[in-house]
Amino acid sequence: MTHPTAVEHALAVGTPVRCGAYRLDLTTGAWWWSDQVYAIHGFAPHEVVPTTELLLAHKHPGDRDRVACTLDPGTGPGEPFSCVHRICDASGHERLVGVVGETQGGPDGAAVAVGGYVTELTGVVDDHAQAAATASIAAAAQSRAVIDQACGAVALAGRTDPRTAFDRLRVASNDANVPVRTLATAIVTSLPELGGEPGRLVGFLDALLAPTHRAA
Repeated sequence: MTHPTAVEHALAVGTPVRCGAYRLDLTTGAWWWSDQVYAIHGFAPHEVVPTTELLLAHKHPGDRDRVACTLDPGTGPGEPFSCVHRICDASGHERLVGVVGETQGGPDGAAVAVGGYVTELTGVVDDHAQAAATASIAAAAQSRAVIDQACGAVALAGRTDPRTAFDRLRVASNDANVPVRTLATAIVTSLPELGGEPGRLVGFLDALLAPTHRAA
């Protein structure tokens, strides 16, 4: 297998992640963890003796029944396996980890050990969620700005207040079965062509929002 430090260096491209190595001796049941695996589980190096019981105790209750890949992957020697699941570290914090490895065979071909790597994915998932939320908020803000501009135009043309103007847009949106944002974009996009003339603006909005026009 690739040395752990090489794997960590490769995984460090992009969002930094913590990755450590493990090995389970199938003949004795003894585990070996690298310092990083201890850290992922919330322990200082060699603070505890890694055992199957300890490993299971730190699996998230909702994932405990499906983490056999780390204990009994069911693959022949040399065949890789992987799984993603949650753990609860020594401080009770939930972490998401990915486990990859392979079963190692002895001279007679029988499986004698399981070894591989544990990678903490919590930060990667959190960063992705934050990026998605930021993009969603930005898109919502952009849509809100367009709708506000359209409401201002409708309010000006109808000599009414912005709330009444929005209600008119909402009714037109429901009748035409199109999003308010789509109507608002059409209005804002057309404003420069109308040259700021109130009469042309009124006529354009009446045509755009009229029921007969929407039904066509």
